[in-house]
Amino acid sequence: QVQLVESGGELVQAGGSLRLSCAASERTFNIYVMAWFRQPPGKEREFVATISRSGGSTDYADSVKGRFTISRDNAKSTVYLQMDSLKPADTAVYYCAAKTIGLKSRSSDEYTNWGRGTQVTVSS
Repeated sequence: QVQLVESGGELVQAGGSLRLSCAASERTFNIYVMAWFRQPPGKEREFVATISRSGGSTDYADSVKGRFTISRDNAKSTVYLQMDSLKPADTAVYYCAAKTIGLKSRSSDEYTNWGRGTQVTVSS
């Protein structure tokens, strides 16, 4: 199964930007629909963004639409999450996830492969 490793999380001030990366262990990266989820402290994991296999179609949670951008580089087997205009409410552990079956989805239950997460902390 594909291994996923996230990076790029750190402490940042409100209004700042971060770029998260998720590197996959397989070269056949374009068979996977990819997504980012996050788990704020004391809360359940929630959907952030998803991207189609080609990268031509994306979907975002309302809470991040217009501020976050998901993208992928299939040649590098990597998916990115560009986060701008960060807010303290964006503080969470961010996870990338992959699935081979079906199209883009906001449901975490459909994703079969998960990274270990990277911590993003936004100070006010």
